Amino acid sequence: MSEPLVSVKNLKKYFPIHGGVLGGVIAHVKAVDDVSFDIYEGETLGLVGESGSGKTTIGKTILMLYPPTSGDINFQGTLINKLKGEELRRLRRNFQIIFQDPYGSLNPRMPISEIIGEPLVVHNIYKTRKEILDRVVEVMELVGLRPEYINRYPHEFSGGQRQRIGIARAIILNPKFVVCDEPVSALDVSIQSQVINLLNDLQEKLNLTYLFIAHDMAVIRHMSDRIVVLYLGRVMEIAANDELFDSPLHPYTQALLSSVPIPDPEIKKERAVLQGDIPSPINPPSGCVFHTRCPVAMPVCRELIPEQREIKKDHFVSCHAVK
Repeated sequence: MSEPLVSVKNLKKYFPIHGGVLGGVIAHVKAVDDVSFDIYEGETLGLVGESGSGKTTIGKTILMLYPPTSGDINFQGTLINKLKGEELRRLRRNFQIIFQDPYGSLNPRMPISEIIGEPLVVHNIYKTRKEILDRVVEVMELVGLRPEYINRYPHEFSGGQRQRIGIARAIILNPKFVVCDEPVSALDVSIQSQVINLLNDLQEKLNLTYLFIAHDMAVIRHMSDRIVVLYLGRVMEIAANDELFDSPLHPYTQALLSSVPIPDPEIKKERAVLQGDIPSPINPPSGCVFHTRCPVAMPVCRELIPEQREIKKDHFVSCHAVK
């Protein structure tokens, strides 16, 4: 493969918990704990895991919406976690985010002409209002919104239309990299496929690179070229789409895939049921964080954190039991 567009190395993001009489830091939520992966230009990297596994935190930390606790985020050879102020603002034109909630992510007091056009104003792309409105109309048509809606407010749109507004806002600067933070999970099933197809079309037309965050394995399979499986802030497995679904190696990945329903009632498959609940990220288990629920856990799993090893070509697993 060529050089990655985005490279994440040993990324950690801990959120402090304040308490006590003086309000000092008494503990940390270890939302992301030593995560590494690469994203290549033009691909969609899927990020999947249970709620609370750190998916959204990773996406927002890569975009520097959260400052990382430690680790490096490399974007086209630039360590963006080392940038501040104007340098970071200039680079931010190249990466954007589509939020999960199409209702809460839009300002209800602004017409969509201002919502979609605001990035052009912030980055001082055009000098005149006409140039801004012309670009807004162009992007509205690109995402399937009628230009005559330009002066309407968010409450006048359906959930699917609002998500299209969010997508238009994300692509108006012609970014290279977009974080899609569960962009269809809040939408009706009938609308989800329309938005997924729109994202695929835009990727092809604009040569976009996606980090696609989801918990729905069917959506992940449809969208992703490669997939990263997360558990409690750590990477369990990384593999190409077909490779992961056809031959998952990590016990957690196997359990995730076994929970996906099959529409054919004639096909029977065993379901790997995990015992217990996901542990607290405030006090994660020692060694492998999955060992408390793992059906094949060994004594070494309680003591040593497994290294991320390449078991097959481009298939990485963090597990002591996988040889």
